[in-house]
Amino acid sequence: MNRAAGLTALCFVLATPAARADEGMWTYNNFPKAEMQKRHGFAPDDKWLDHVRLSSVRLAGGCSGSIVSESGLLMTNHHCAHKCIEQLSTAEKDIIKGGFYARTAADEAKCPEVEINQLVEISDVTERIGKATRGLADQAYNAMVKAEMSRIEKECSSSDRVRCDVVTLYHGGIYNLYKYKRYQDVRLVFAPEFAIAFFGGDPDNFNFPRYDLDVSFLRLYEDGKPARMEHYLKWAQTGLKEGDLAFVSGHPGGTERQLTIAQLEYQRDVAMPDRLLRMAETRGVLTEFQRRSPEAKRISTDDLFAVENGFKVMRGRFEALHERSFFAGKVAGEKALRTTVAKDPKMKKLYAGAWDAIARAQDEAKKIRKPLSYIEGGIGFGGDLFRIARTLVRAGDELPKPLEKRFREFSDSRLPAVKQHLFSAAPIYEELEILKLTFGLGKLREQLGADDPFVKRVLGKESPDDLAARLVRGSKLKDLALRKRLWDGGKAAVDASDDPMILLAKQIDPDARAVRKKYEDEIEAVVKKNDELIAKARFAAQGTSAYPDATFTLRLSYGVVKGWEENGKPVKPITDLGGAFERATGRPPFELPETWLKARPRLDLATSFDLVTTNDIIGGNSGSPLVNRAGEAAGLVFDGNIHSLGGNFGYDPAQNRCVAVHSDALLHSLEKIYNADRIVKELRPPPPAAK
Repeated sequence: MNRAAGLTALCFVLATPAARADEGMWTYNNFPKAEMQKRHGFAPDDKWLDHVRLSSVRLAGGCSGSIVSESGLLMTNHHCAHKCIEQLSTAEKDIIKGGFYARTAADEAKCPEVEINQLVEISDVTERIGKATRGLADQAYNAMVKAEMSRIEKECSSSDRVRCDVVTLYHGGIYNLYKYKRYQDVRLVFAPEFAIAFFGGDPDNFNFPRYDLDVSFLRLYEDGKPARMEHYLKWAQTGLKEGDLAFVSGHPGGTERQLTIAQLEYQRDVAMPDRLLRMAETRGVLTEFQRRSPEAKRISTDDLFAVENGFKVMRGRFEALHERSFFAGKVAGEKALRTTVAKDPKMKKLYAGAWDAIARAQDEAKKIRKPLSYIEGGIGFGGDLFRIARTLVRAGDELPKPLEKRFREFSDSRLPAVKQHLFSAAPIYEELEILKLTFGLGKLREQLGADDPFVKRVLGKESPDDLAARLVRGSKLKDLALRKRLWDGGKAAVDASDDPMILLAKQIDPDARAVRKKYEDEIEAVVKKNDELIAKARFAAQGTSAYPDATFTLRLSYGVVKGWEENGKPVKPITDLGGAFERATGRPPFELPETWLKARPRLDLATSFDLVTTNDIIGGNSGSPLVNRAGEAAGLVFDGNIHSLGGNFGYDPAQNRCVAVHSDALLHSLEKIYNADRIVKELRPPPPAAK
């Protein structure tokens, strides 16, 4: 099946009320048990679902993970823990390059900024939100939704160890309250060398066959001790084989499968081309920076990886929206729903105008896109120092306000995460900061124009290079103690500061707030209210038999281990360790670490390495466990294939594939290559001694 044909088929699937094939990122409180039982002869019961849910976690930075021992051992991807690994590295000891293994509990190293969320409770607050917003529209509606969300979250959050988020599902059709247990003491236990965690590099990214050991093990701590976990995934006794059933429990970051045609056209024609160009330029700037020195390469690898990965993802989405048959299917789906609404007098009166209202809002979005992105969005002011300065400036203004009047990022339930990043002990590198700020200021001038009054106020007579160097070298915000004093001192302390980065953040804040208010009042408010109306129209026509768009909240998908056909040839679904040695060239990005070369005689090269399944995933699922029908850890999701990149807008059952590390490869490498006996014993505890 070629890509065009597959996308045509997927459009037909999306136009029907219930998903066919193994499609869907399902919420745990609306999992399609009957449909799965019908398709696969098995469906998890409530006990299974609760166990897997409580064994699954979210990394607040944008990834997923799973608890795999009663002592709080947590498995995720190397690229999900990469920031922590980089922050714990030094020029003298680069654990990104050399790997890390804590041979004792005392050697486990605390990650400066990692927050882990475990979903412990879901409740429906749709009626409460609906009651608070009844009769309201546009600005008043939008403001009340945010205010009521903040109130609900505050009532739910009993301490800093609890995080509560009101989650918008079906674009406003349903609101659920997700209550999490929050862990902020998270320590690194194991990470392999970058060379094997990202074997094949950018050329192999989103491709298959793969030979990656993209894994890291962390540990959750509570009160200074390893957390004791009632629920965790036991290690699979038998590895997955072709045709086996598999589940993915993770946090897909966001999909746009239910957007209107006007919204998709805005993404395709306006937002995506700009982002692709900017990411390509950023990649070039970072690549050139890496050539300055080995140290420059070490401190910027995480940034470059993120940009390269993001560029491929965005390009895949861009191409999907330009696929004529795919877009025609989206148009047909919207037309079908609008026809259904038009035929029913009651539905027509309530919902018919929603699509046109959203289309008008997209036209308004085009007018303020640049100042919204570059001023309020901060693209024109890159680097950690400006982020810190803006957080301090805005906290001084926002925190004294009543909860419902604050920006959502300063609601009580989110403050622990704000403070964790603000007070991070992670190093800040001046030269990299100057590079990021210089690039941002240059793009600001390019996009808004050299004669723009805002640009002239920011730059004055200085060039982006000179201003960035002066601000970064003059700022004292690298001092953690100073940041704490400014936070504790509130607005008075921030206003009294003469730090140049603080002064910049204060200077631009009125303009940033103005464009944010215009966006929220004239665009976001219209879209949010009319999204809700379309969701209600969809419910009236289809019920909730379809899954909601992903929202970086916990979802469960099901599928099977299965390859696909590429250019008329079958792609086998499982690779083995021997294939990694055959693929190795001795040169990056196909260079195996020395540990692997030395261990080769001890390895069973027929051991399954990476595999693909039909599970429906998207970015944010990185680090998700692959779970077998027994509820055991059977692998570790780290990627999708190239055909999955259009998955933001739809699922192609013929070619979309989830890519994971096989449980056998994980255990075999820990035991035979890294001699990580302490971890192996946790994953596979020895049987109790006979009495």
